[in-house]
Amino acid sequence: MINRIMKTVLVCTMLLLALGCKEETKEMTTISPEEMTTTSKELNDWFQQQWDAELALSPMMQTYLGDKTDYGKWDDISKEAEEKKLERTKIRLAYLKDSINENVLDKATKLSHKLAVQQMENEISDFKYRLHNYPVNQMHGIHSQIPSFLINMHQITDKSDAEAYISRLNGINNMFDQVITNLKEREEAGILPPSFVFPKVLESCKNILIGRPFDESNKQSTLLKDFSKKLDALELASEEKKELTDKASAALISSTKPGFENLIAFLEDQSKRANTDDGAWKFPDGSDYYNNALARTTTTNMTADEIHDLGLSEVKRIHDEMNAIKEKVGFKGSLQEFFTFMKEDKQFYYPDTDEGRAAYMKKAVMIIDSMKGRLDELFLTKPKAEMIVKQVEPFREKAAGKAFYQAPAIDGSRPGTYYANLYDIKAMPNYQMEALAYHEGLPGHHMQLAIAQELKDVPMFRKMGGYTAYSEGWGLYTEFLPKEIGFYSDPYSDFGRLAMELWRACRLVVDTGIHSKKWTREEGISYYKNNTPNAESDAIKMVERHIVMPSQATAYKVGMNKILELRENAKTKLGDKFDIREFHDVVLVNGAVPLNVLEEMVGEWITVKSKNLGETSDK
Repeated sequence: MINRIMKTVLVCTMLLLALGCKEETKEMTTISPEEMTTTSKELNDWFQQQWDAELALSPMMQTYLGDKTDYGKWDDISKEAEEKKLERTKIRLAYLKDSINENVLDKATKLSHKLAVQQMENEISDFKYRLHNYPVNQMHGIHSQIPSFLINMHQITDKSDAEAYISRLNGINNMFDQVITNLKEREEAGILPPSFVFPKVLESCKNILIGRPFDESNKQSTLLKDFSKKLDALELASEEKKELTDKASAALISSTKPGFENLIAFLEDQSKRANTDDGAWKFPDGSDYYNNALARTTTTNMTADEIHDLGLSEVKRIHDEMNAIKEKVGFKGSLQEFFTFMKEDKQFYYPDTDEGRAAYMKKAVMIIDSMKGRLDELFLTKPKAEMIVKQVEPFREKAAGKAFYQAPAIDGSRPGTYYANLYDIKAMPNYQMEALAYHEGLPGHHMQLAIAQELKDVPMFRKMGGYTAYSEGWGLYTEFLPKEIGFYSDPYSDFGRLAMELWRACRLVVDTGIHSKKWTREEGISYYKNNTPNAESDAIKMVERHIVMPSQATAYKVGMNKILELRENAKTKLGDKFDIREFHDVVLVNGAVPLNVLEEMVGEWITVKSKNLGETSDK
């Protein structure tokens, strides 16, 4: 849910408050430092006003940010709300393009203006594709996002918070009515999820309705258990707690249950009309949509064929490096046989028990703690927010990805969280633990997202913003980075790092294969099985993710390659004056940016540093 909400707020950052705005000429004039400071502050104040106005329309983003203004409400996700959002964006864009002179802005504000204009132009251009997605699928959707939001985001620190939780339970039925309407609109437009999606989604929906108060069992349902646990931590009289629990139970019966049951009935009926066509090519204007999705995801002009070929090339390179490790450990046999050994040998897996899972989590914490002690070698700027490691909750672990990160609350009330999914322990080999922890936690997404949120004098839409190629490219880059300071000392762990990079290279091949070359789900699964050491369950989940999230998985390798390319270029030009900590500052301290903008920033840093070095040597 949060990814979706963040995206929604991102593209709707500002609502025009145009009274009193003056037209300004964009002709170059001599600008005094005072005028630049004043003008930049005025625009940043305007950005904040628009953010605040937009935030007022999103109770869920308020909760995510620790704001309890509309704590008992849900967002409006209707077609009408989307159309109003589009109109606001058009007005905002017109203001930024017609009434703002970029030449009188300071450097940081000029970048904010540039990014805001680009985001709004993309939003307006992409509105024609607003139905080209699956709002309910096995990766994300209201059916799992609502429970996850209540459990992970809705804190209960006093009685009013508990009442707001109950209010949200009472609002689930109306929220699901909007979801069903949205699904109907997509089906009328010819957009229907493939057959495999429905059993997974239906199972997740039905799981929410297991336990009290939905049945007579001794076990509480997922949401009642969460509510009761949070309520028990309050210092309230037992009578008050019972009254609140009874109200929560009543809300679950009167709103949550019919909401889920109506969605279940609709999906069961819709599943009868689904087929096994998997790619975006089946959508109206599917080819144009997919090419546009690739451009948005990668923030490059790479075509589907170019991305496919890059993937094939990277797969070959990584296979060669894996062969070198195979020989180093003395394994006799082919790379495929080595893959089988890595998949099947018990030494690489924790026991499929509660104790085994606890041991995995303990080791994951140790990996993060070890990296914390080495951050000064790689970074000048570090986040203030703490980070924890947590196991994915049982209610969503079957459908969730193997690992992911949740950003901290911007007000400091909630730490960043690295989630490990131990539902299928055979999909979580110990030789991949280092790379997973570095990517999702430190120095990966936590460094990146927490630093962005903590930036000063940067508009909120940039602090909370994201470009997938930037964020996931950074995550994959930081899987490799620790090797340069001595981590991955175990060759099997280094193999795990390569296995994860290989996985992302295969994504380039399979995503474009499915959506551009009309590969089937089975062809995609076979490619992963034949080219990686991952479990078959990994391959199935990944291909099904490709299918419901076209282009998304291409971001990782494209982004990593660009960061490495920029780093190598800086090393070449700066020689022994290159400082990796400074390079990482350039990448991180402006928040998320498109790859083309990142390239401009790194180039500017090289130019300035080279000039300064030249002046120093002259002296």
